[in-house]
Amino acid sequence: MKTLYLDCSMGAAGDMLAAALLELIPDADQFMEELNALGIPDILVKKETSVKCGITGTHVCVSINGEEEESHDVHDKHDHFAHDHHEHDSHEHDHNHNHNHSHHHSGLHDIEHIVRGHLNLPQKIQDDVMAVYTLIAEAESKAHGRPVTEIHFHEVGTMDAIADIVAVCLLMNRISPDKVVVSPVHVGSGQVRCAHGILPVPAPATAHILQNVPIYGGSIKGELCTPTGAALLKYFADSFGEMPIMQTTAIGYGMGKKDFEAANCVRAMLGETVSIQEEVCELSCNVDDMTAEAVGFATEQLFKDGALDVYTVSIGMKKSRPGILIHVMCREADRETILKSIFKHTTTIGIRETKLHRYVLDRSIQTLDTPYGSVRCKISSGYGVERKKYEYDDLARIAKERNISLSEAEDLISNL
Repeated sequence: MKTLYLDCSMGAAGDMLAAALLELIPDADQFMEELNALGIPDILVKKETSVKCGITGTHVCVSINGEEEESHDVHDKHDHFAHDHHEHDSHEHDHNHNHNHSHHHSGLHDIEHIVRGHLNLPQKIQDDVMAVYTLIAEAESKAHGRPVTEIHFHEVGTMDAIADIVAVCLLMNRISPDKVVVSPVHVGSGQVRCAHGILPVPAPATAHILQNVPIYGGSIKGELCTPTGAALLKYFADSFGEMPIMQTTAIGYGMGKKDFEAANCVRAMLGETVSIQEEVCELSCNVDDMTAEAVGFATEQLFKDGALDVYTVSIGMKKSRPGILIHVMCREADRETILKSIFKHTTTIGIRETKLHRYVLDRSIQTLDTPYGSVRCKISSGYGVERKKYEYDDLARIAKERNISLSEAEDLISNL
């Protein structure tokens, strides 16, 4: 399975994600030409080589009317929201915003007008860009207690962020991973000075976007993850966690401007997820003097004690007696526990052991918010296949509550 892993141990910003993904494709220069040919108003996007802690990577810089936006937070990109943005550091940027243009405010409708009306983008990319912007606007709305329609973006920041978001969406579409896994996100710590005062890190909008995502603070003071970076991660990630077992084919480093003791970068790793293989024990025994109820009870207890699988086969035993062959599969680490459990809950006086190799699909659980309550969906993938199955207990609950069949309950969820 083609898998993309994003290491966000130094947080994430839109430009850093774009730069990391850019290093994964063989035709980066051509991509930059295509990006600039889209005609994002007043914008020119460039890539340049950057070195952090001895590691060479790429920095993507966006210039507006020929002038590159200065550093605004711990990284170097700034999400310009009218109600939740950082003030510029006085030693880095004139507080009077002495640009060749004035700051106007744009709402989500204006963003959509630019993306869908002025940029020559495929429909899917347009949808991706607007979905990311919607995540940001909804987070700002939640943080400030205002309707989404009242959330505005500073014009200069809008063009800058559109360039980052469009670049990432185009690159994700070009790379087309089957699965995207993102590390726990380092968000920084401390406080940050904003237009209306001092806010904790992560800023409220970023914190809202990163709900249900594993995050941590660390020792670096300042904001490491911007709202744009958070929204891009939230939108494209299939799961968050440790790096899966994979054979990498390309590695990209997307650099920020600031220097720290740790390399200020997002690392993207593209490769094939290695199929999961593990060695297991199969413990088996024959019994001819247990009732069906006793076998059922033993099966339940073996699962509780850590068995991977328990199944029975009807067999003929000596003296023509009908019997039951009990198979129990377990991990090597659980072997002694399972052996004791088999002797405890069955009548056998001997157990056979066979060592096996087990191949399994990569599995994850996705929880869906539906009008009928939360429904868990088991996703299994690998070996060129992907399967989805709704959790029986959740479907059964819906079927009972609505007095419908199990298949009708599944159709309700599938058709959402």
